[in-house]
Amino acid sequence: MIPLSQTIIQADWDAPDNIRTLITTRMGGYSNPPYKSFNLAMHVGDDPQTVEQNRNRLGELLPSEPKWLNQIHSSRIIDAADIEPQPDADGSITTQKNTVSVVMTADCLPALICNRQGSAVAALHAGWRGLLEGILEQGAEQLLKLSACQKDEVLVWLGPAIGPNYFEVGEDVRQAFLARARNKGGYHYELIDQCFSEQTKTSDGQNKYLADIYQLARVRLSAIGVDNVSGGHYCTYSEADKFYSYRRDGVTGRMANMIWID
Repeated sequence: MIPLSQTIIQADWDAPDNIRTLITTRMGGYSNPPYKSFNLAMHVGDDPQTVEQNRNRLGELLPSEPKWLNQIHSSRIIDAADIEPQPDADGSITTQKNTVSVVMTADCLPALICNRQGSAVAALHAGWRGLLEGILEQGAEQLLKLSACQKDEVLVWLGPAIGPNYFEVGEDVRQAFLARARNKGGYHYELIDQCFSEQTKTSDGQNKYLADIYQLARVRLSAIGVDNVSGGHYCTYSEADKFYSYRRDGVTGRMANMIWID
């Protein structure tokens, strides 16, 4: 079996030395197809004992058990030190050392956040619904309040998500983002509009677009003054050997995106 240290990804950003990140790929685990091989999700139909084996293997690289969430495509963010098991939420935040914030993804956008002081971290799950509802802005603003830092001291890393050549959405999704942007002024509206490129029409004449979820995230964060954004270089859909993709495969596993304070 491939050593897990050879399959994981670490965020490539200018974070403080005491901030640790770990992003899994689909490689290095025990799951059988279609979950081959390092599936970490209990809710996708994989054998629970096999998932537990994968989680135990992951645990060898972590300082504590991650704060697993029941992700519901919301904008709810909880304290990663909360004792409630697997709460309904799409993000967690903490200032406690060795407390692992985690979100699972297979096309949706994971965002890891910290401050330059290395005193607060958050992990956020941003599908288009969560992104629309402002989970990234809420995560950044909660971190600002929790750590009393300034906006230019907030760092964000965008992890593996579906790329702009494959993320097809309908007119309803585009209009929903544009409606949220109207009260931000024309500049913000135009930048959001540029994140969608028209591709096809359905049989009933409806427009279909390719959306750039990475750029949508950058524009939304920039609108609140958070511009230190890194990452956004992967495509879960096209890199089939490395990543799970729900849009590509339907039945599939999930990767974990983790951050903690050492």
